[in-house]
Order: sequence, then C-alpha cells, then structure tokens
Amino acid sequence: MATRDRFGRRLIQLYAGLTLYGTSSALLVRSGLGLEPWGVLHQGLARLTGLTIGVVSIIVGAAVLLLWIPLRQRPGLGTVSNVFLVGIAMDGTLALSPDVRSLAVRLPLLLAGIVLNGVATGLYISARFGPGPRDGLMTGLHRRTGRSIRSMRTAIEVAVVATGFVLGGTVGIGTLLYALSIGPLAQLFLRVFDVPPASGGSTVVAGGQPRRAILRR
Repeated sequence: MATRDRFGRRLIQLYAGLTLYGTSSALLVRSGLGLEPWGVLHQGLARLTGLTIGVVSIIVGAAVLLLWIPLRQRPGLGTVSNVFLVGIAMDGTLALSPDVRSLAVRLPLLLAGIVLNGVATGLYISARFGPGPRDGLMTGLHRRTGRSIRSMRTAIEVAVVATGFVLGGTVGIGTLLYALSIGPLAQLFLRVFDVPPASGGSTVVAGGQPRRAILRR
C-alpha cells in the first residue's frame, strides 16, 4: 500500500509540475520582459512560422528527443509527458490570459513566472519519472563528449538564446533574472517535494536523473 501511495503521489507531482511549468512559461511571455533560454527560441520560431508558442515547444521537444537516439539516452514517462503537456499548458494559459501593457502588472507576472517555474521544476524532477528532453540532451552530450555539465549547459543555452533572439524571441531583464535564480529556486523546491525512491525502482523511471545537471550554473 505504501508503494502504491508513493507511486500515486509521484504521478500527481509529475503532471502538476509539467502543467505548472507550461503555465509559468506563459506568464513570462505575458510579462514581455524576457523569457527563459528555450522560451526565447520557441517564441522566435513561433513568430517565424505563425504557429503558437506551445505547438512550437512540442515540435522542438520532439526533435530534441530524437537526438537522444545517437546519445543512447533512455526516456521515461516524464520525458514523453514533458514534450506534450508543457506546450499544451502554455497555450491554454495564453489563451485565457489577456495582454498586459502596464509595467506595474508585467513585473509581478515576471516574478511569479520565475518562482512558479522553480516550483514546477522541483515537482516534476522529484517525481523521478525521467528528465525532460532538453535536460537529457545536455547530460547525454556530457557523457559522450566528456565535457563538464556546466560547459555543456552554457554552450547549449547560449546557442538557443542567440538563435531565438535573431528570430525575434524576447531577451530582457527577465532572461537574466531567470538564469540567476532558477538554480537556487529549483534546489529549494526539490527538497520540499522530494519523494524517497522505493526499493527496486520502477519500470517507468529513466535512470540517471539529472538533478545536478539542471541545478548547476
């Protein structure tokens, strides 16, 4: 019974975390003060293609997941769910929330988006159902190249931000604030939401959960 309860809690954490991640990313979009690195790329591609930013997020996530094949990464339930649910939640939140112009509203939206993103990260990583496709790309490259996780993360995110900016994605004070604060916030909420692993593991959990990979800056 304890194992079943633990599994149920982990599932709730996974899907609550991924939904909240998409919602928090949408708040960053509404703030207009700068997006997280991958959000900059998604927004730039959305403006280029005419697709919604959520749909672009799903397409990019699926494309990144294909890169796992040569890296010999093993996806989990959380990995596949991440690809679809974050984009769906983002588009849903954007559809329900109005555009804002006042800085007095945009700044709180930015701060709320960053904090909630940290909460979401703690929720879905602590669920232990496998890393997101973008985190898995980083850790896979780390293993294949021998380069440090910090250097791989920096190289990927700089390339992503630069490409997104050229395509019209929003880079601003929010991008910098996110980069400085998401590590400590995620570390805090990882401790809050941690679920001790059951002995014997689970068939739907991908190995090598990249906690340090996500949090190290």
